[in-house]
Amino acid sequence: MKEFLDQDFLLTTSTAKELYHYYAAHMPVIDYHCHINPEEIAKNKNFENITQLWLGGDHYKWRLMRANGVEEKYITGEATDREKFEKWAETLPKAIGNPLYHWSHLELQRYFGYTGILNPGTAEKVWNLCNEKLKSPSMTVQNIIKQSNVEILCTTDDPIDSLEWHKSLKEMTDFDVTVLPAFRPDKALHLEKPEYCDYIKQLSAASKIPIHNFASLCEALVNRINFFDSMGCKISDHGLDYIMYQPAATEEIEAIFAKRLNGTIPDALEQQKFKTAFMLFVGKQYHKFGWTMQLHYGTKRNNNSRQFRELGPDTGFDCINSYSSSAQMTDYLNELNQSEELPKTILYSLNPNDNEVINTVIGCFQDSSAIAKLQHGSAWWFNDHKTGMTQQMTALANVGLLSNFIGMLTDSRSFISYPRHEYFRRILCDLIGKWVENGEYPYDKKTLGQIVKDISYYNAKRYFEF
Repeated sequence: MKEFLDQDFLLTTSTAKELYHYYAAHMPVIDYHCHINPEEIAKNKNFENITQLWLGGDHYKWRLMRANGVEEKYITGEATDREKFEKWAETLPKAIGNPLYHWSHLELQRYFGYTGILNPGTAEKVWNLCNEKLKSPSMTVQNIIKQSNVEILCTTDDPIDSLEWHKSLKEMTDFDVTVLPAFRPDKALHLEKPEYCDYIKQLSAASKIPIHNFASLCEALVNRINFFDSMGCKISDHGLDYIMYQPAATEEIEAIFAKRLNGTIPDALEQQKFKTAFMLFVGKQYHKFGWTMQLHYGTKRNNNSRQFRELGPDTGFDCINSYSSSAQMTDYLNELNQSEELPKTILYSLNPNDNEVINTVIGCFQDSSAIAKLQHGSAWWFNDHKTGMTQQMTALANVGLLSNFIGMLTDSRSFISYPRHEYFRRILCDLIGKWVENGEYPYDKKTLGQIVKDISYYNAKRYFEF
């Protein structure tokens, strides 16, 4: 029987162990999509205790605690940090088969040197050990990032953001990790939201362009894209229900936008037409600026309306949307491609049943302008576990080129989530190792090692042109 979380964790063959330890383990991390706060990096924040670092904003953990019958006051409520930690310690032992069990213990090992198990019996020991370690200068946010071997990370930023903290980070001489913004214009896209008109006023103020029609909205977006580009941005990101394609004439789009500015929410079809026009416009801009476009879709958000009213978004009440949009997705990409304005694009679906669909779609638009110009994004959100990652990479390998895959991202709000890259690399090496030992690929150490290093690091470095 193997020991829990030993040096060969998840590595089941000798080839897998060799690939991980000699090729993958020490590669730098490029975290090209995350949700950590650039202000906290710039201010080099110190966390007072493990709850603030570990449980604050982590809706993955919150969902499990709710599933364990924990009262909300111990999750997002007024309970003390110590009480919240104890409730997590009660929940974690039940998480057999869940990646959070692995991630949590990897984080305790890698950052706090704790090699035991977290449960109610050890909670006090772990609480005291972690909190004592957090007093050390080595556990400031910047030092956590550096010891995680992070080379580049990209935050997620609204077009109206001043990017003042990115500017501060850029000017620092004692912090050598590159922190770049990523352009996330969801609030300008989702005109069905009640707060949409208020946001448009904010966008107008940030761009100094009066927004009175769709043309001026586009002008304001270009203004902000220019600004983000000047700050080193190379990536956009969009959170979509699904990828739609409902083209309409310019006059109709102007009428729909005018209707919304006058206080009336357009109907569903009108919304689709507006969003199609919006996404076609920004897609062409991304191509012009040489950016990569990320499309995250397949989510149904804020399903528990009572809790949404109480707690707001991003608190653990989203689910997989099974809507299949392959035809519209293909038509959208094709429209951009017809005028040779299709940017490098990464497609992520929250629905694992879309793996094969995505792989066949991206194969239609690959060309010589970039290696693997279209990417099947890493197993996302509810899929970033052993099964999900294995399925995503296997599906990609079956009909595409896994060797050109740009690999893992954290998609996290936590500063100690970087062991997810280790987790991914171990799963990658185990998958390839099994193929080799089953005689499905030759034991060519040079080629295999390069494939592993490329997926772990070099492919992303080249793809985003960092």
